[in-house]
Amino acid sequence: MQSKHGLIIHAFHLVGFTGFILLSCEPLVTDFKDIEKAILYESSSKTVTQDPLGSLLVMTWNIRFGAARIPWFGDSCGDRVIMTRGEVITHLNDVADYINAVQPDILLLQEVDTESKRSGYLDQVQWLLDHTHFNYGAYASMWQAQFIPSDGLGRVDVGNAILSRWIITDAERIQLPLRTDQDELTQYFYLRRNILKTKIAIPNQNNFYAVCAHTTAFATDDTKQKHIEKFELVLAALNTAGATFIAGGDLNSVPPNADSIDYCMEDKCSGESYHSDADGSTHKEGSYFNNFTEESLLLLPLYSSFSSAVGLELAKNPEHFTHSPWNTESEGANYWDRKLDYIFSSGSLSGGITHQGTHQLSDHAPVSAILELP
Repeated sequence: MQSKHGLIIHAFHLVGFTGFILLSCEPLVTDFKDIEKAILYESSSKTVTQDPLGSLLVMTWNIRFGAARIPWFGDSCGDRVIMTRGEVITHLNDVADYINAVQPDILLLQEVDTESKRSGYLDQVQWLLDHTHFNYGAYASMWQAQFIPSDGLGRVDVGNAILSRWIITDAERIQLPLRTDQDELTQYFYLRRNILKTKIAIPNQNNFYAVCAHTTAFATDDTKQKHIEKFELVLAALNTAGATFIAGGDLNSVPPNADSIDYCMEDKCSGESYHSDADGSTHKEGSYFNNFTEESLLLLPLYSSFSSAVGLELAKNPEHFTHSPWNTESEGANYWDRKLDYIFSSGSLSGGITHQGTHQLSDHAPVSAILELP
């Protein structure tokens, strides 16, 4: 979950759209094809990997571009825009240490920077490959801008990644629909979210895929519904083809039958006021989850069609919440206030864990599970 609305609007005030285009030899923001090849990576030093003994440990984690819990101007009521390279390395070391302690076989990552000014232009996919046990990776950008002038943000390249012990033989970036509740200028500078689909050469498995998604957080139209429906269609096609897959990510949706769908009060910054009118209809962008029809039921088809790391009945419980705004004062299990991160599979999943002890590493907690191989 990450807000870019404010910084983009701020950018428009600083420089006109026409001026941007005239001064640029290349598009300031990269457009993507509906389907195209994703970027493949390899570790600079391979780790010897044994064949899996009937199962895989899989994990998903939104790592917040290595910003840990810095009070960022875009998503946590702060004013920081740029990190020092030392800060980025410190935060990534903590992330890598946790990954190496858990030792997942496949890792789905969201909000990974590869060439962003805010994180010292560090390629975080390569850095994590070189500092963990993983040997191979794939990356698909969701926001690739040459220059964003707001608050000195500058160049940005952030997206989804998948890391694997075993070679990734194919990787596709699947474009998700753009928001329709924005004017043309705002949409031009906004995120182009995607699904990253990879085929992995798991020993003794002929047709294995890992799929990672990060759906929209702040749309007020039906874009989130379209994103999750597309995610389900990609998984259904793999299932129909007889593939085994692990899939998940930050879906920016609460589980079906969640006890709360309104987080305005938890998310509000100092000086902000919400729910001040008689019927309570004043809401913070991205914090009111019922902002279009049947928001709380969007994930039900995924739960109905595939196995999940955290079952439908357990998903609404506090011990499986995975997201927290910066201004939350509680610690431990009470620190997290909603579940946004999920793992689904065509196979049997067991041992689902929500790693809530990572509250200082990101604004999202990792989720892991064991996949039984056919």
